[in-house]
Amino acid sequence: MIGYVTIGTNDIEKSKAFYDALSAEMGGKRTFSNERMQGYGSKSGAMLAVCMPHDGKPATVGNGTMFSFAAPSTEMVDKVYAKAISLGAKDEGAPGARSDTFYGAYFRDPDGNKLCVFKAG
Repeated sequence: MIGYVTIGTNDIEKSKAFYDALSAEMGGKRTFSNERMQGYGSKSGAMLAVCMPHDGKPATVGNGTMFSFAAPSTEMVDKVYAKAISLGAKDEGAPGARSDTFYGAYFRDPDGNKLCVFKAG
């Protein structure tokens, strides 16, 4: 369904460092780049890219916008969340069960984009 998503950044080098380390925790890696964008992918097929806005204006956070990473286990949710926090992410909800079939954790990247890592089922 989702092919890729882009997240705006005002500091591409800082974002690359954050997402290099975070994606590595989930088996992801850099897939493509240019002077204003860095893409990440994994075997799942969907991609995430951090980019400097094309219009040259500052990147802003979308109110109500959130991107989620699927994890194969609750242990992976805990591990990725801990890695994000160690990289300077802001806590938006520690790992835990949100329902009988959903375990998730929430945080904001260095630019304030809201992210979730979860295990469903």
